[in-house]
Amino acid sequence: MGAINNPNFEEKRSKFIGDLRSKGRSEATVIAYAKDIEQLLNFFSKEGCTTIEDTSIEDLEKYKQSLQDNNYTPKSISRKINSTRTFYRYLIDNSIISDNPSEKLSHPKFETKPPRVLTEMEYRALRDVSRIDIRLYSIVEVLLQTGIRIGELAALSLEDIRKSKDGKIDYLYIKAAGSHPFRKVPLNKSAKKAIDDYLEVRPETEDDTLFVTKNGRPLLVRNIRTAIDKAFERGGIKNAKVNDLRNTFIAHHLANGVSLVVVSKLVGHKRLSTTEKYLNLVKMQKEEQKNLKEL
Repeated sequence: MGAINNPNFEEKRSKFIGDLRSKGRSEATVIAYAKDIEQLLNFFSKEGCTTIEDTSIEDLEKYKQSLQDNNYTPKSISRKINSTRTFYRYLIDNSIISDNPSEKLSHPKFETKPPRVLTEMEYRALRDVSRIDIRLYSIVEVLLQTGIRIGELAALSLEDIRKSKDGKIDYLYIKAAGSHPFRKVPLNKSAKKAIDDYLEVRPETEDDTLFVTKNGRPLLVRNIRTAIDKAFERGGIKNAKVNDLRNTFIAHHLANGVSLVVVSKLVGHKRLSTTEKYLNLVKMQKEEQKNLKEL
């Protein structure tokens, strides 16, 4: 991250970032906010603003327009507006400013694409091409069979694999992170076997991270994402991302009658409305299947 020349702006940004960290926000989230607010405040400086108290909705509209002029996508602009609003709410809550112009700043219109859900043929193909690597296959199975986030998977430790009284793998303990509370995620037979098979070949290391490299170091999120992206490519699965395994888990269980509340808790959604967006997709898929059967 670069520096902000205006000491007044830099002080407020630094305190805002400190506030985010004190609230337990993830480091990735903190970095994203820091970059967005740095960009905002540097824009204000170029426009001749010297104090945050003097900024207005007109200044924010100019900032939004500058993003559009620099070919930022509507989705990126919307995210930056959310960062801006969070920053201004912090300023209000801490009595640094008395008026919040960001409340009047509108989001750009953009079409939200429905979640990408893998077809049965696609996730079977992904499994098939992953079998050559026991670790990769275990990762794919855990993501597909539990719906956990890639960051949660990377953070799993050996002690997070909870066992029943008979010593067999029972469920995953997902640690609290940021605003997400801890949760227990049950494992089906396929996921249990995949983890068991991986543990048999897992390199011996003092690090207790579940998924490690051949040298015994923690497998990073970017390593996991790269490995799965390559597996998608080998399997001929186009336009797919790691998060689509999570989407597939959610859609599959809703389609099979698992309640919205249960699915929402399993995947750690903070709001039920986040899970609800999958319902229309599931209904549409069922309608398509019904129509196909009637031909």
